[in-house]
Amino acid sequence: MGTFGKRIILLSFVFAVVEHASAASSKVDATTLDGKVMCGYQGWFNTPDDGMGLGWMHWAKSRRRPFAPGNISVDLWPDMTEYGPKERYATGFRHADGSVAEVFSSANRATVRRHFEWMRDYGIDGIFLQRFAHGIGDHDRMRHKNTVLENIRDGAKRAGRVYAMMYDLSGLPKGGTARIHNDWKRLRQDRRITKDKAYLHHRGKPVVAVWGIGFNDRGKARAYTLAECRALIDFLKQDGCTVMLGIPTGWRELNRDAVKDPQLHEVLKLADILSPWTPGRYRDLKGVEKHATRHWSPDIKWCQMEGLDYLPVVFPGFSWHNHTGDPINKIPRLKGQFLWSQFTAAKRAGANMIYVAMFDEVDEGTAIFKVTDNPPVGENIKVLGNEGFPSDHYLWLTGKAGRMLRNGSPIPGKVPDRSE
Repeated sequence: MGTFGKRIILLSFVFAVVEHASAASSKVDATTLDGKVMCGYQGWFNTPDDGMGLGWMHWAKSRRRPFAPGNISVDLWPDMTEYGPKERYATGFRHADGSVAEVFSSANRATVRRHFEWMRDYGIDGIFLQRFAHGIGDHDRMRHKNTVLENIRDGAKRAGRVYAMMYDLSGLPKGGTARIHNDWKRLRQDRRITKDKAYLHHRGKPVVAVWGIGFNDRGKARAYTLAECRALIDFLKQDGCTVMLGIPTGWRELNRDAVKDPQLHEVLKLADILSPWTPGRYRDLKGVEKHATRHWSPDIKWCQMEGLDYLPVVFPGFSWHNHTGDPINKIPRLKGQFLWSQFTAAKRAGANMIYVAMFDEVDEGTAIFKVTDNPPVGENIKVLGNEGFPSDHYLWLTGKAGRMLRNGSPIPGKVPDRSE
């Protein structure tokens, strides 16, 4: 190789180091959602030895039985090579080389710190912490939720990332939204979370998201009513919050997964940010383009007319074979092209902020954090690998798209090649 070729390689290496160092050292601006790539963070994984008393929560179908062949609910396996000795929890599974397969607990502060360090290292802005309202009031679940919240506060502060609360209404009975009123008061007044420098603000106020408004579940509206949702939004607005709503894909036309109730539009107009749910709403690259044309572009125009911001949701793929018995790899990742095409389409539709579902969701195969290409093996064990890519492939892709979103450059249609 000649001197010129060596210089080109050296310069490429220097630029890569500078880009990585810039992402790692910069502190995210917590005053706005504009230009952000945010991830959903479940934080719902437990092990019998993590002190929470919840067993193998979200790893196994039966959390009180051993997490071993025949009792599994995840379709991706975390890459545990970087986790410390006190972050590793042995399971009844084994890898191809005979070694014991290990997992993590979201209750472990060191693990949550590690996840935020990855966000920092790859240039991901932060997370919406999922807080399922149906578990509010249960002593053990609340202890876990609050432990994870404190871990998140610590991790975001240390890594210079941002976070915001997202209440998920799924499973609530009629009248159940009242639980959120009391819980939010405790979080804001007692724990003072919105005073954190890492807590995300937008339009001059702290952001609170409420997910699950206006959904039509198999032809039936959810038990909690639109009137309850209106009252909840009013409460949060009066408390000085910027309110984001997680809503159905068919919200604007009142079809598909949305209730056919014109009052839904009046409720949504009370919010500040709308974020329609997409996982499972399209399954291939043509579906992405069709969705962007039929939904994202006109959705954004509707929101602009109403003075609302719009946060589209993208996801890397989908699989919940071990959780439900559906076919494995139901929506293939296509080596990153499926996720990348959504970033491209969302940006082209006019989005200036994006929500990635999810950071750590291995239950439904939507996780973008580090997953192994060497999952456990054995008879009747089906766990997806990472299609031959390094475990950080989707962190890298997400960070790459985020930089393009922030600097205003167009996102090319073809997934980038790391070797280039």
